[in-house]
Amino acid sequence: MAYEVLARKWRPQQFRDVVGQEHVTRTLVNAITSGRIAHAYLFVGPRGIGKTSLARILAKALNCKEGVTPTPCDRCDSCREIMAGTSLDVLEIDGASNTGVDQVRELRENVMFTPARGPYKVYIIDEVHMLSTAAFNALLKTLEEPPAHVKFIFATTDPQKVLPTVVSRCQRFDLRRIPLPLIVERLRVIAAAEQIQLDDDAALAIARGAEGGLRDAESALDQLIAFRGTHITEADVLSVFGLASRQALETLAECVLKGDIPGLVRIVAELDEA
Repeated sequence: MAYEVLARKWRPQQFRDVVGQEHVTRTLVNAITSGRIAHAYLFVGPRGIGKTSLARILAKALNCKEGVTPTPCDRCDSCREIMAGTSLDVLEIDGASNTGVDQVRELRENVMFTPARGPYKVYIIDEVHMLSTAAFNALLKTLEEPPAHVKFIFATTDPQKVLPTVVSRCQRFDLRRIPLPLIVERLRVIAAAEQIQLDDDAALAIARGAEGGLRDAESALDQLIAFRGTHITEADVLSVFGLASRQALETLAECVLKGDIPGLVRIVAELDEA
């Protein structure tokens, strides 16, 4: 059996599993429960914080065989196909490689066909800001009057490049960088499940280097397991990724506050040699 990287293995499958985006998950759960589901959503935020995962969970929630539900079963054919990326009713499109108007026109033609298995056809367009202006304009008509069985979910790291006329037709959610303690907690859960001894300082160093992106933190943990094995220390993290220790940063800050120029030069030199 092929190895599955941690970021894919531990990808959230339910709204409750999404880390650090409660303002989004709570709204989506309430919308599904009350039947107030928009025809188009726009998920905005930096890489690795859950935009695509949320889109897939929402697609499952809409097409689960148990009916439209905030807690898809993950067992039915529809849920499993969406998780595997093989669903005929959920199409994931990479905006970076499908930028032209011809691809959007093809999409407009396809939306007229009814879903093959579930109640909805869901189009997930990642990095939607990469579409050309002509492609955006071609998409506008469908966004204005979408068929009842069609839902659009857009994701972008650069919302300023998305046409305002497109944004205004979507329900927008701004996802946040994930707080350091939540990333540390998630890394501990994953490490325990994978039978990896992850020192507290090591988990903190990984989380600090990830800069709010859980996927980057999980990928870093994967790399460290390959480097060190079943016991990961802070020194391993600093060595692999060229980071500064928390103690060094605290000493550096103390030198700045005290105006200790010689000490500052010494710390910088030590960091440069590390």
